[in-house]
Amino acid sequence: MKHRAHTRPTQQPEYIFQVESLSHEGRGIAHYGSHPDHPPHKHGKKVFIRYALPGETVRARITREVKKLEEADSLELLSEASEIRVKPICAHFGVCGGCNMQHIAADAQIELKQNVLKSHLQHFAGIQPVQWLAPLRSEREDYRRKARIGVRYLPAKDTLVVGFRENQSNKLTSIDRCMILDREFGSLTSLKQLLQSLNGKADIGHIELAMGDQDIALLVRETAKLSVADVNQLREFTLQKGWQLYVQPAGKDTLSRIDAPDAAARLHYSLDDFDVKFGFNPVDFTQVNSTINPQMVALACNLLQLQQGERVLDLFCGLGNFSLALARCVGTSGQVIAVEGSEEMVQRGAENAKNNGIAQVAFYSQDLTKDFSHQTWANQGFDALLIDPPRAGAEEVMHYLPQFGAKRIVYVSCNPATLARDAGLLVQQGYRLTQAGVMDMFTHTGHVESIALFEKEN
Repeated sequence: MKHRAHTRPTQQPEYIFQVESLSHEGRGIAHYGSHPDHPPHKHGKKVFIRYALPGETVRARITREVKKLEEADSLELLSEASEIRVKPICAHFGVCGGCNMQHIAADAQIELKQNVLKSHLQHFAGIQPVQWLAPLRSEREDYRRKARIGVRYLPAKDTLVVGFRENQSNKLTSIDRCMILDREFGSLTSLKQLLQSLNGKADIGHIELAMGDQDIALLVRETAKLSVADVNQLREFTLQKGWQLYVQPAGKDTLSRIDAPDAAARLHYSLDDFDVKFGFNPVDFTQVNSTINPQMVALACNLLQLQQGERVLDLFCGLGNFSLALARCVGTSGQVIAVEGSEEMVQRGAENAKNNGIAQVAFYSQDLTKDFSHQTWANQGFDALLIDPPRAGAEEVMHYLPQFGAKRIVYVSCNPATLARDAGLLVQQGYRLTQAGVMDMFTHTGHVESIALFEKEN
């Protein structure tokens, strides 16, 4: 078995390794040992090997060496394949840097992510949940509804490379079809042909594709203004596809809709379990996995066991993905306070609440990494708290928890290390981790999304 990994300088040494286990990000772990070609002075040193799996013997090329460890790429499988090895679904696997675990069976990917969460909770907080939740699984292979695709002009060949970055490189690899992108726009062939035909193709920085339940948007990031003829070609292409078209000369505030200039810059998705529909701008943050998001919101609400008339605080609320569902749960006699650092997202959340006829939710803008103790919303008391922070976690919020008084807290995390750190702080504040589990938001990648329920000890 040979991989299509980048070629490395021939002077990089190659060795044969016995792979013992998997690292948290899905690389095989081996050690220098008694093999005759292993340098004696490296005996016992750990090596992380891309594309190698436990139980396999591989020939690998060293790509990076530091004092305590080395990194390598697997070049050839010299033994029987691991029982968890599968054929990657994508022809670009091993070159494209987008997915690093397509060679690992889906069940084994989930087990690895559960073990990562378990390890972090134990290592950083010294705790485990009373009950492990069944993992939330993605229902389709082409799960991704949003992508930023690189565009690079090669003047010597007068051609464009359109695709994704290669692993650990700024180089783009040309992609004709991305197997994890929604099938509605996973094939890039016709789009690449269109971009290649433009007179101003050298002035395109990147493109973005975004999708709602029914609508799709193409965004073109222009580094210099495209000609009227080029824009008309783009408009004709998206008209035939039934897509929206946007151009963006600079920052987010320069985004303009081209296909229907007077129409709102909105895509839409729904959470049918809660009878809510969301409008979002193509560059807004939204969850990319359309089958995991409804499961996640429903699970969060179930874990909180909300009652009519309760008060809920939703921190890092974004455009209201959880907020509106929480508001449905507490009814018109309850209240949801939704807080987000981005003023634009606060406006989007309020817009979505109004469009859904939900009056019992109020959105506030606040940088949650700074002191917010003076804010009136923070001093009203809550029955329950939902928190969905960025990768950095919510350490500052953890110190303020006693003032909220919430009996139940659901923490949605995209980083098990910061979840574990914050879980330790929650335990210090008198909470117990009762349930936790992983969500396969990003299948075939090492990203670990998780959800945890904390309950106040009596």
